[in-house]
Amino acid sequence: MSLRNKPRVNTSALQRIAADMSDLIGSLDSRELHFEGEEVEYDASSGDPRAQEEYIPFSAVYNTQGFKEPNIQTYLSGCPIKAQVLEVERFTSTTRVPSINLYTIELTHGEFTWQVKRKFKHFQEFHRELLKYKAFIRIPLPTRRHTFRRQNVKGEEPREMPSLPRSSENRIREEQFFGRRKQLEDYLTKILKMPMYRNYHATTEFLDISQLSFIHDLGPKGIEGMIMKRSGGHRIPGLNCCGQGRACYRWSKRWLIVKDSFLLYMKPDSGAIAFVLLVDKEFRIKVGKKETETKYGLRIDNLSRTLILKCNSYRHARWWAGAIEEFIQKHGTNFLKDHRFGSYAAVQENMLAKWYVNAKGYFEDVANAMEEAKEEIFITDWWLSPEIFLKRPVVEGNRWRLDCILKRKAQQGVRIFIMLYKEVELALGINSEYSKRTLMSLHPNIKVMRHPDHVSSSVYLWAHHEKLVIIDQSVAFVGGIDLAYGRWDDHEHRLTDVGSVKRVTSGAPLGSLPAATSESMESLHPKDKNEPNKSLPILKSADDIDSRLKGAGKPRKPSRFSLYRQLYQRHLQDTDSVTSMDSASNTGSIRSLQTGVGELHGETRFWHGKDYCNFVFKDWVQLDKPFADFIDRYSTPRMPWHDIASVVHGKAARDVARHFIQRWNFTKIMKSKYRSLSYPFLLPKSQTTAHELRYQVPGSVHANVQLLRSAADWSAGIKYHEESIHTAYVYVIENSKHYIYVENQFFISCADDKTVFNKVGDAIAQRILKAHRTMCRGENSILGQLKAELGNQWINYISFCGLRTHADLEGNLVTELIYVHSKLLIADDNTVIIGSANINDRSMLGRRDSEMAIIVQDTETVPSVMDGEEYQAGRFAHGLRLQCFRVVLGYLDDPSEDIQDPVSDKFFKEVWVSTAARNATIYDKVFRCLPSDEVHTLIQLREFRNKPRLSEEDPIRAEEELKKIRGFLVQFPFYFLSEENLLPSVGTKEAIVPVEVWT
Repeated sequence: MSLRNKPRVNTSALQRIAADMSDLIGSLDSRELHFEGEEVEYDASSGDPRAQEEYIPFSAVYNTQGFKEPNIQTYLSGCPIKAQVLEVERFTSTTRVPSINLYTIELTHGEFTWQVKRKFKHFQEFHRELLKYKAFIRIPLPTRRHTFRRQNVKGEEPREMPSLPRSSENRIREEQFFGRRKQLEDYLTKILKMPMYRNYHATTEFLDISQLSFIHDLGPKGIEGMIMKRSGGHRIPGLNCCGQGRACYRWSKRWLIVKDSFLLYMKPDSGAIAFVLLVDKEFRIKVGKKETETKYGLRIDNLSRTLILKCNSYRHARWWAGAIEEFIQKHGTNFLKDHRFGSYAAVQENMLAKWYVNAKGYFEDVANAMEEAKEEIFITDWWLSPEIFLKRPVVEGNRWRLDCILKRKAQQGVRIFIMLYKEVELALGINSEYSKRTLMSLHPNIKVMRHPDHVSSSVYLWAHHEKLVIIDQSVAFVGGIDLAYGRWDDHEHRLTDVGSVKRVTSGAPLGSLPAATSESMESLHPKDKNEPNKSLPILKSADDIDSRLKGAGKPRKPSRFSLYRQLYQRHLQDTDSVTSMDSASNTGSIRSLQTGVGELHGETRFWHGKDYCNFVFKDWVQLDKPFADFIDRYSTPRMPWHDIASVVHGKAARDVARHFIQRWNFTKIMKSKYRSLSYPFLLPKSQTTAHELRYQVPGSVHANVQLLRSAADWSAGIKYHEESIHTAYVYVIENSKHYIYVENQFFISCADDKTVFNKVGDAIAQRILKAHRTMCRGENSILGQLKAELGNQWINYISFCGLRTHADLEGNLVTELIYVHSKLLIADDNTVIIGSANINDRSMLGRRDSEMAIIVQDTETVPSVMDGEEYQAGRFAHGLRLQCFRVVLGYLDDPSEDIQDPVSDKFFKEVWVSTAARNATIYDKVFRCLPSDEVHTLIQLREFRNKPRLSEEDPIRAEEELKKIRGFLVQFPFYFLSEENLLPSVGTKEAIVPVEVWT
């Protein structure tokens, strides 16, 4: 019965028939096959839409297919492949085996040039394979793949199939080799002009090419080929059996690809990328049974894995090893070096970089860069709140809300990869599970991982603390600013919000906009109406939120002795500075509203729902209800947030992306839930294309940039930990010539080699003369060391400050500490370190929290003054230092004071120290702020709290005093509760936690 007469076809039966026919054709002696007709030459001017493409997009790495699929794109469309047989190597063998001729073939395809080595027998096997394919393709098997392949071949102009030389190689003399080379060259040239054969998988294997060979952003083409790979060899903390025992490992057939900074292998049947091995300073290649426990074995090591390959001969193994070594030495030698400060990354010269003081500009540039993304967005954060607005005030509906931006880009085909810190839920309420679930529900192109897995990895104490946003591996944001609630702030550092949404420009209404209902917000941006927003909460009016949620929630239950509770019983909320070194920012008392979007009327808001926060007063609750208030914004001031960040471009951005990729791929291997194909391995782009910037953040300047990090086996899967941030801090401090300016959330330093081990504080103290658990307590502290040598003269060399502001809240004067979250060091107006690392052991030692930072050293200079003399300051460092000073000293709109010279006595004593002292005195007088140097014991604390405050007794006089405040700078109180032991009481949960957690 013919298949045509059957109403329905059994697909599985047809597949069996096709398989049988394949076996039949495979058993034929293809040398006896003769066919009439000719094959087709490829026409680049045909109607194939891909013929117009000049390159294969990088996004192709996410769409690889099985090697035998008929419709995969391997070549550059419309671009010929040129083949040239360069030389013949003749190997004299034993009498049993004839002499072997090895042909070196150079191939060129577009910008790519590579070489393969083949024996004549390989040409013969290849030719037979093509003849079998020719016979097979003419049999009308009713399978989908076969039909598709036949349809692609059908209609091509006939051309005679080229033939191979028939004479045996052993019969030709040496002077005839040139002719033989020419014959083989002509054979390949003709075959590669015929798409029927050129696209066949046997041809791509013969040429050592794959779907990833000619992707521009993956850099030069290295050696490729089919190998046998042994399982295991990963360095995963907590796992002892890594495939090294013979009973554990298995062999798998894989396609190995070598690129300039990494190796990968693919599964031929599915085309899936199965592993990526980065080239690093521990990259080594070894050959031999002794090294591999495998006959004809090849061993490749790096900081993360030992990869064992099996070849078919010792000579073959040596050839693979030599080819890999030669290619990496030529194109990726920079990755093999141990770089300055022990960093994984090299110093990248003449890079574009930009700094940010506070989150307003940072969030806006992140939003704009995301909008420009074409291929990938990488995000890793200690805490991420999907519903935060990156542009404020909100006057375009939900367009610039983080989750809406990511969803929009995912719908456009951009791949988005996010790594979140998986917190210990009992200790930290940031609800990363909610963030992951919310983001993953937006679109299949958004993938989210959480790490570490606390039980399997035994990592309970340490966190992923870095904050990175990377766009297309070409623009990378690095710093201390989380994409989370409470972080958005500007130079006003407001304690209170303004209302809901109604915008006018130059006094004229913009359209006819009512208050911010969900309908009016969507109407502001009609082109977003097509985006389904069922899973994205839309803002209701401010009044609607507040009427239901005003003052919702209760403060967390305090421990047996809660310093926070003591301070908040009379609204004296500013206790964080007990363990913080604060410094830098700007505001005023009752200031004009500088929004940057015109005059705002009605009840416009900057902080919606959970974003209006004061975490010292109350921890976040119900994060799955993002637009519900959890503190009473009519009675409790928000805590302003001061922060620093940066953005880098080009090669430096590639280095940031490389770190993210290393962490992502490690997490994918380590956690079984991420091993599925839906979580792909990520590939680093080549440094050779890093200069091709599709987008540049405005305001960037040129400088030398190096990436620094804290990383270890638990966080990045590397053999040795890296503490290049710590090393760089110490080096810059020790080698500073004029001044050091530091902003940091913590200052737990000065190594006693018992409790504290980082040496940043020691370096500071030794640079002035030569810091312990706090800055001022104990003989090992900075002040302890300085006083021993200088007495009271230490005050001429170092200043410790915090930030504070005040406002009118519902007719009441309130004050609040400004939370300094920055991690910044500036030295000599020419060197800057910006990152996520605090000055404590958690961040600095490398084995604990994971961190990222950049060190920027200026190459462009501007005229300035240093210690009274003319000085060529760095454009990046000088501009950042001036902006920090203007913010904290209140000089943003008043350039009357000269802050150019940071080390002159006039500035240091008469401006910096004087402003900090005056502001602190006024705040103490008006609010009786805590912490205070007047309070040394808990008894004194109770007495201090019972004394009346001027802000309550005489608000009018208090307002007059507050008018004398300038900026935010206040002296740091050194002796608050200095006579009390502030360690947790025995029996409390805090006392159970190791001291390392707090240091």
